[in-house]
Amino acid sequence: MKRIALDLHYLPCLEYFTVLRGAEEAFLFPGDRYARQSYFNRTSILLVNKVQTLSVPIQGRRPRISLGEVRIDQEQKWVSKHLRGIQSGYGKAPFFEYFFPYFEEAFSRQETHLWTLNLNLLTICLKLLRLPVKLTLQENEHLPENVIDLRGHILPSRSYLERPFYQEEPYGQIFGLNFVPNLSILDLLFCLGGASDSLLAKSQKKYEQ
Repeated sequence: MKRIALDLHYLPCLEYFTVLRGAEEAFLFPGDRYARQSYFNRTSILLVNKVQTLSVPIQGRRPRISLGEVRIDQEQKWVSKHLRGIQSGYGKAPFFEYFFPYFEEAFSRQETHLWTLNLNLLTICLKLLRLPVKLTLQENEHLPENVIDLRGHILPSRSYLERPFYQEEPYGQIFGLNFVPNLSILDLLFCLGGASDSLLAKSQKKYEQ
């Protein structure tokens, strides 16, 4: 079983979970430096007319700040905006009423730090997907032995088509005639429920580490 190092994303995309799927342990590094244009504070969901990016506002984008120190700007009404967007996009999805309360409760905690929110949300996603991946926080920058370092690989600036992890495997979405690939894991969970892991298995590219 493989052990991997990953970035921590906000409600990650399907590609992220094709990487996690099959891993025994995933190492996360709160001491890594925050970088703009990453998935640390953004995700994408499907609405009736478009793909919507949800971004968590953060305070003081200071250079060289660690991910664990990034604070959420709670003065902005982002939680209600994100919850409304999720409800608008998936309120009629088959498994929305079963899974939405898990995420709603996580948002209601009003975490001050984005790292904590993301970690809580990732833990919920793994639980709902029934993926037995151990999440280990690595407080120093030392990469343990026999760990595959995949940090910095999944970035919004590059298409998933350029990476060896995820391949499009259509499933029934709520809106639109054309399938939209690699959205937030929310899209898959609300649409397929317990069958989500089987879809992820089909979405994994076969590649050599």
